[in-house]
Amino acid sequence: MSVIEPAAAPAAPTGAGPASGQLHRRALGVPDLVFFIVAASAPLTAVAGGQAATYLVTGNKGIPFLFIPLAIVLGIFAVGYAAMSRHVADAGAFYTYVVRGLGRIPGVGVAFVALVSYNAMQIGIYGLFGVATAGFMADKIGITLDWQWWCLIGGAIIAVLGVLKIDLNARVLGVALILEVIVVVIFDLGVISSPGPEGLTTVGWSPSAATGSAMGAALTFCVASFVGFESAAIYSEECKDPKKTVARATFIAVALIGVFYAVSSWLLANSVGPTTMTNPDLLAKAGFPDPTTVLVGSGTATLGRVWGDTAAALFCTSLFAALLAFHNAVSRYVFALGREGVFPKVFARTHPKTGAPFVGSMAQSGLALVVVGAFAIAGADPVLKLFTWLTNLGALGVLLLMAVTSFAVVAYFNKRPDHDLGAWSTKIAPAIAGILMVVILVLGVANFNVLITSSTNAPTDTMTIVLPIVLFGSGIVGMIVAWALKSTRPQVYAEIGERTPTETAEHLA
Repeated sequence: MSVIEPAAAPAAPTGAGPASGQLHRRALGVPDLVFFIVAASAPLTAVAGGQAATYLVTGNKGIPFLFIPLAIVLGIFAVGYAAMSRHVADAGAFYTYVVRGLGRIPGVGVAFVALVSYNAMQIGIYGLFGVATAGFMADKIGITLDWQWWCLIGGAIIAVLGVLKIDLNARVLGVALILEVIVVVIFDLGVISSPGPEGLTTVGWSPSAATGSAMGAALTFCVASFVGFESAAIYSEECKDPKKTVARATFIAVALIGVFYAVSSWLLANSVGPTTMTNPDLLAKAGFPDPTTVLVGSGTATLGRVWGDTAAALFCTSLFAALLAFHNAVSRYVFALGREGVFPKVFARTHPKTGAPFVGSMAQSGLALVVVGAFAIAGADPVLKLFTWLTNLGALGVLLLMAVTSFAVVAYFNKRPDHDLGAWSTKIAPAIAGILMVVILVLGVANFNVLITSSTNAPTDTMTIVLPIVLFGSGIVGMIVAWALKSTRPQVYAEIGERTPTETAEHLA
């Protein structure tokens, strides 16, 4: 019996739950996917947390400008990625694409890198979520708990949502996303009407400013703001129209995220002045002990306490939305690997009523509990270590995934010359994207010490070496696993990343 037969089961009748081993088909439309994509990038968190920290850590005043070429690069990547989604609909996304293009051994290696990357992003965000929620609840509600307890509470809620219908998750993310975007837009308008002491300076749009200080580290931070945009294909089996939904949602998300982050990061710096934003002494003198307090603090001064309290609350929900989005992505990668026999087949089980990959979901929740618990027991700083280390590791991993996937797209269509797509989407765009992704990845690794130490001139930290080894090493481990399957379980190996023509037609019809 084929190890991927459960996924080929016919769709359940209307009103019935999905068959065991089958995801909830035809559940998601373009708006749902856009919610998942943009929510994973956590707009309020990215602006108030990630982008604020980028200014201070790198000393780079040209962050707004960097979002423009980066969005263009990601848009070029999305051309080939969208073309691939028209031919392959699978919850494994990157993993399946690389298998189809470059082969099973590198494909399984990519799957392991994806698991490390998305787990790192999700678990790392718990650190900032715990601290932000603990601060808000103590200050506004009067409930005092250490950060790790809020991580436990949030993780329990996510564990429950992870086994419910995927469209319910989309609604939860949609509400959080809309509210946090509104808060940031109001902040942006407030800065335009009342900018900081330097006025509305245009230094943020200067190419020379963008390339002048730790550009590799700044680009990696910016990539972290985008992480999640590539997740549309993960849900392709659950889309109403996989041939169109994935492509449309990806392009819309890249455009929205790029414009939103470029403008908002520019206005964030102008709320206190770019010079102050990149200088820790000046920032502290202005009354901001760390960069993540700038948006709420300066916004409260301009817009009032009601806005400030709302923004502080939504900062917590923004982090929660990102946690949920990454949780769903990880559980589907685990599902795909279980379905094809790379992982034990128990991971391919889906809930008979909701279609959620509940075993993979519970496994991700358990892993997050263990890692967060280890950091808490060790007394490690939840923001400077748990959040910073793991989210930047995840950003590097996604760069690696996108680079390899780009070349896999070229290889896939080269082996299928009878396709109905043009050279731009099947060869030229993905090749250009792959090369540019490799360049950004190299710059990120070269500047990784800045990301780990939060300083442009600090001595090399041990984790600067350890974390990239973990990332690239996971890919090697994955390839070893695939090689072992080829030798010991050739039938399972032969079916990795493959679907029958009937099943592919069912998904893409």
